[in-house]
Amino acid sequence: MPGLLSDFLAWASILTFVAGALLYRRNDRAARYVSAAAWGLFALFWLRLVPHFAFEHKSYIEGFLSLAAVPACLYAGYLLYAGRDSLFVLSKAVAAMGVIYLPFETIPALTLFGLTVPAPQAVLIETVAAQTQFFVNALGYHPEMTAGDLGYHNMFVFMEGTHRITVSVVLACTGLGSMAIFGGLIAAVDAPLRRKARALAIAIPIIYALNLARTTFITIAFGEQYMHFFVDEILMLFGSSDPYMVSFFISDRIISQFLAVVALVGITYLVVREVPELLTIIEDVLYMVTGDEYDLREALDLEEAGRGGSGSV
Repeated sequence: MPGLLSDFLAWASILTFVAGALLYRRNDRAARYVSAAAWGLFALFWLRLVPHFAFEHKSYIEGFLSLAAVPACLYAGYLLYAGRDSLFVLSKAVAAMGVIYLPFETIPALTLFGLTVPAPQAVLIETVAAQTQFFVNALGYHPEMTAGDLGYHNMFVFMEGTHRITVSVVLACTGLGSMAIFGGLIAAVDAPLRRKARALAIAIPIIYALNLARTTFITIAFGEQYMHFFVDEILMLFGSSDPYMVSFFISDRIISQFLAVVALVGITYLVVREVPELLTIIEDVLYMVTGDEYDLREALDLEEAGRGGSGSV
């Protein structure tokens, strides 16, 4: 995340969500106030990220989603404060997502009793980079791999004639965000542990495998300049003047991000088959977007599956 202010807002909002979750069913009124306040802090966090995603990261999808998250968070807080108790589940999900994700984002390397403990993100990034290297090499490409700007062994170096092209694996390239989302959603709902474990066993390996396919694809497509199409149009669209970036914008910002949305929808469907209780969260999101109530269990014919699964474990 870009800067100490973003880190502070992230931890402040997540810890407030955790406090609301701990108060849930102990002090309903306090839980409602605290969780509503957490949504307000979460709105400020997303507002802080809009310029980073839209202008620095040059991701219009992430920039738009960050901007849309601001009124969505404020509206969720208002609805929860006004009495929509089902939003406590979504609030608990956000708390769990943050607890999973933020240590990788914000905890630095530590030295304890003369022993250096690497930063969690360093371990994850270098693991994904090494696995990406394996697949890139297996497909017949052998770029040099070296230390990147963060000091991690995570950067691939390609040569296009005399021009040096570098591709770095960063935290956003590890699939952690998507895994944290599903982990948080599954942790938040009231369902038997065995069905939750099955849902995680479906979601996490699929996300991890698809993410490795994504990093391998982008590394090769950008490093070898395989998508050097519509140069002027792409440079104008992303506000860049570097023609070597066109393959990156097409492979990552357009193709990969579009396919990621499709994949997440598919994974959500598979997970919901195991844990229909997640539909409560999806119904709340749809209500905030449309203003209409939905019964997705009936629409997806999951009513019987949900009852049978609960009774069998």
